[in-house]
Amino acid sequence: MASVLVALLLLQAVPPAPRLPSPRPFAYRGFAPGMPYRDFAAQARAMAQSSDDILACQTMHTTAQVMDCGVRVRDPVDSARFYLSANVIESRTSVISFVDSGKVALVRRTQDDLRKRLGVPQRRERSMWEWTKGRRFIRLNWRGGPNWRVISITLNDRDVMDRIAHYRPARPAARPPAKKP
Repeated sequence: MASVLVALLLLQAVPPAPRLPSPRPFAYRGFAPGMPYRDFAAQARAMAQSSDDILACQTMHTTAQVMDCGVRVRDPVDSARFYLSANVIESRTSVISFVDSGKVALVRRTQDDLRKRLGVPQRRERSMWEWTKGRRFIRLNWRGGPNWRVISITLNDRDVMDRIAHYRPARPAARPPAKKP
């Protein structure tokens, strides 16, 4: 009995293993690549700039399984304004895009924000940074002139995007070449 008590006391005396920092969520401003449409719509509506800004969606003319949605939003955390859009396939977002424009400093602020949220980008090219996790990626693109910039932050899920193949119109059957007289 005494040995059991000593063993229990030793187990309690051993300090717990240190907690590892939780991994950063692969998301931007509450949106994640491949998120369900319902979650996207709820978040987009919550961030709409005013009651006049409604989330508008347009379905593909051949099926309601594919649609594009968009709304102007303002993030309540830092008052950043964006045009938010998404492509939805089978009730999941395949592409979510934030678009903004402003002065040259906009690019640096956005780069700093994304680096803080996602870490160092895995891929850098001219006017583009990208963070990848499996078949999902978040990409920052920018372009502009001497005093202005346009930025686009794109969240993409390639697994959801691949489903679009089911909805492409079938190619017409090839006709045999005409016979020469």
